[in-house]
Amino acid sequence: MYESHEHLQTLTEIRSLMERSSKFLSLSGLSGVSAGVVALAGAAVVYTRLRADWVSALGYLPAGPNTDTTRAALVPFLVQVAVAVLVLALLSGTYFTVRKARRQEQRVWNASSRRLLWAMLVPLATGGLFCLVLLMHKLIWLAFPATLIFYGLALLNGSRYTVRDVESLGYCEIGLGLLALVWPGYNLLAWAIGFGVLHIVYGLTMYYKYERNTA
Repeated sequence: MYESHEHLQTLTEIRSLMERSSKFLSLSGLSGVSAGVVALAGAAVVYTRLRADWVSALGYLPAGPNTDTTRAALVPFLVQVAVAVLVLALLSGTYFTVRKARRQEQRVWNASSRRLLWAMLVPLATGGLFCLVLLMHKLIWLAFPATLIFYGLALLNGSRYTVRDVESLGYCEIGLGLLALVWPGYNLLAWAIGFGVLHIVYGLTMYYKYERNTA
């Protein structure tokens, strides 16, 4: 009986070591929370700018002289907000992830993190270029759900190299993006839920599931 228990413990340790070598496990739940807070702040800034006439400005009413001018003026504003949200989310996420890795006495930049980054980079870069083209053509209402869909695809692609909880978040992002295509009048709200609320819920779940006892 004692030998069986020893063998089982050894197998568990081997499995844990294999998982650590093949998957990036230092991703912090607090990174998701911080990214969600930043995204909600960005959505609030956009809503404050658009609330006077945000339905026509986003581009799903028939085009006219006034709406074309409004959309053209909005494009640089939306790009600036998106870049600011992305940079702040990356900085805060990197901070919490590095902090977690140091507590676990692990390196952040290793073979598993490189595989995760590359797996997510292709759909993210493709989606980013696709959304920029949409903005160039003033199809702002399509850019909002497109960001959710491509981000969800990136999460699904990267979930093979980190915790499986990321896969569930990916499905939620894709579903929300498709709903925003069907009901474009709510795509700013869908964007806020996808990048804001879902990130916070996911981050807190990850934190209480994997990090609370080791913090």
